[in-house]
Amino acid sequence: MDLGIKGRRAFVSASSQGLGFACAQALASEGVAVVLNGRNAEKLEAAAQTLRRLVPQAEVSVIAADLCTKEGREAILAGHPEVDILVNNNAGPPPGKLEEWDETALLGALGANMIPAVQLMRAYIPGMRQRKFGRIINITSAMVKSPHYIMGLSTSARTALTAISKAISVDVVVDNVTVNNLLPERIDTPRQEFMAQRLMAEHGIDHEAARSRIAATINAKRLGRPEEFGAACAFLCSTYASYISGQNLQLDGGSYEGLI
Repeated sequence: MDLGIKGRRAFVSASSQGLGFACAQALASEGVAVVLNGRNAEKLEAAAQTLRRLVPQAEVSVIAADLCTKEGREAILAGHPEVDILVNNNAGPPPGKLEEWDETALLGALGANMIPAVQLMRAYIPGMRQRKFGRIINITSAMVKSPHYIMGLSTSARTALTAISKAISVDVVVDNVTVNNLLPERIDTPRQEFMAQRLMAEHGIDHEAARSRIAATINAKRLGRPEEFGAACAFLCSTYASYISGQNLQLDGGSYEGLI
């Protein structure tokens, strides 16, 4: 199925690995020119080489910049002032407890998982509206709808992003600019390896047992595959998704128990 986005340009933040890289790979496979981003220039270039190997025809560029800083975002916009597709992604804050969530921690979560995405939307949406095409995907979390106590920082910051994105979406869709959120749960990325290592340390279990415990929390009884996530992202960026905006798509192996 041709998604109708060949020749478009995408900026994918925090895309040297994990969900960001999966989205970049799916978009590159559709003929989209992809800009990868991360803080570590060496790791970023290695990711670009991997993507070029996986998708030989891919047009891939990189920009090493910290999304969480004004200077980093300015560097991104200076190097890539116009894009058709924006995929907002960033690593979440660590698990914690109420006594750890002081003002510094709260501001840090917002500074990583809400503010950068909003500032990039502010920068890119005017051009998208003028060109009558824009696709914005925010990678948030299934915990936006189903909060877990220890992930309170992540939940709160990503929910703030969800709210403002919904507000933006109702204004920009008239110009064929859509804003949607992808809500992953237990996709097999380095983040899940981090969680497995945490379980191993806490419970004295081996790696296989830790991964089994994680998979058991999902109704499908397996971790999601990055390529499944990337394909969902690519479709929402397609010409066929112009009537879908302001939505939260869960990729959670059927685990969400609510109706809406």
